[in-house]
Amino acid sequence: MDIQLGNKTFDVTLLNKNGNKVSIDIDGQVYDLDVAMLQNGTCSLLYNGNSYNAEYVKGEGGKHYNVNLNYSNYQIDMLDSQAKYMKMRKHKSVGVQADIITAPMPCKIVKMYCKPGDKFEEGDTLFTMEAMKMQSNYKVSAACEVAEVLAHDGDTVSAEQVLVKLKLG
Repeated sequence: MDIQLGNKTFDVTLLNKNGNKVSIDIDGQVYDLDVAMLQNGTCSLLYNGNSYNAEYVKGEGGKHYNVNLNYSNYQIDMLDSQAKYMKMRKHKSVGVQADIITAPMPCKIVKMYCKPGDKFEEGDTLFTMEAMKMQSNYKVSAACEVAEVLAHDGDTVSAEQVLVKLKLG
């Protein structure tokens, strides 16, 4: 799962949980913690012999948290595959349609709605992909024509793999 803290994104993986003992991997660094979730919206953490108490408030939608720790406030967002995909698309030139469409992450192509020669208008969907049990549609941001389709229904593709080539204009 990806966690966004400010303008940084961290890859967080739960490795093991046994009672209050938790092992997590954050961007390749393993942390062994003792975690106690308390009913009053606080969490007690023990790490490397140091004790930390964090107050957390779950935001709307269940993917956003306000965390108060050591007199500091942190805004944390849990990014699901669709949020990660939209974040990646925003970092590309907004409003400018690329002529090569690549997979933003490893995913499965659920349905391709295009074939070479098809013409699309702004907002039309080229394909539907699925990652982490969530489906997302790829929509073009400008008029274009499909030049080449390199992925098909049911294909599992890797991040940055070229899926479709377009002729713009």
